[in-house]
Amino acid sequence: MNMTTMNLLIFSVLLLSSLAVSAMALEVCVKAAVGAPDHLGDCPFSQRVLLTLEEKKIPYQMHLIDLSNKPKWFLEINPGGKVPVVKFDGKWVPDSDVITQILERKYPKPSLVTPPQYASVGSKIFGSFVTFLKSKNATDGSEQALMSELTVLDKHLNAHGPYVSGEKISAVDLSLAPKLYHLDVALRHFKKWNVPRNLTHVKKYMKLLFSRESFVKTAAKKKYLIAAWAPKVNP
Repeated sequence: MNMTTMNLLIFSVLLLSSLAVSAMALEVCVKAAVGAPDHLGDCPFSQRVLLTLEEKKIPYQMHLIDLSNKPKWFLEINPGGKVPVVKFDGKWVPDSDVITQILERKYPKPSLVTPPQYASVGSKIFGSFVTFLKSKNATDGSEQALMSELTVLDKHLNAHGPYVSGEKISAVDLSLAPKLYHLDVALRHFKKWNVPRNLTHVKKYMKLLFSRESFVKTAAKKKYLIAAWAPKVNP
């Protein structure tokens, strides 16, 4: 066998391997950045799904959807027009809760199951953050409400950390991570507000989450997150 023939064989094997991986890859539609449709957008629910795919090492093909100009093909497969949606066995499935449950069932290794007693930890943080972010009244209690939720999380992490359910990351962490990223970036930019230093366990938790390879690969750039929040903060 001469060198040319060998090179052709190697190329053929690599091509077939690449095609096989593409065929196995899950298709996922996520939000594109506001004003930059070729870049990943700020949707925390889209990132939650991408984080799950990354943590489970599941091959996927990502479609960026400009929500201000939704493609016709996207509305045909997903009339509701919301993201994220993932294609399972020929059917497009919406809702990050449903999607992550299906991913856990179909791809159980590594397990990302959160113990039931910890599944709702931090669930009120995002709503409290949004209320405080949009508030124009310093005395309406919205900052105190957010601080109360963060304090509860800090105490939980002190007792059970470094992740919500202990040493291993789980689904609840992958849901919280994008929301804490929004909190960190948006409040810092629009209100010059940071998570207080005395909430040491929350700050360590955020640093731990944001430094994971899966997070770095799936997080929107800060400028796109800020651009998405701007019209909501200052309508």
